[in-house]
Amino acid sequence: MSTTAPARSARLGLRATPAQETVLRRAAEVAHKSLTDFILDAAYQAAEQTLLDQRLFMVSGSQYQALLDMLDRPESDNPGLADLFSRSPVWAKK
Repeated sequence: MSTTAPARSARLGLRATPAQETVLRRAAEVAHKSLTDFILDAAYQAAEQTLLDQRLFMVSGSQYQALLDMLDRPESDNPGLADLFSRSPVWAKK
């Protein structure tokens, strides 16, 4: 069974300063990748992270109302959370 990658048919163009090009080429060499593969991989990872970091969620009116109702409810005791906040953080211990 062959697992060939889909052919790259979309063309992207960009311009960089000479300093940027130098850094990108050196990084690609260190990563043992072509310049194209290095830039495409880095850009793709950044794009995925940007999309995952979106804070806007589209919901129906009833879902939005349910969220507002939940936020308006009085807080309830949470012994586990109270215990967690009563402890000093690990990084503050000597």
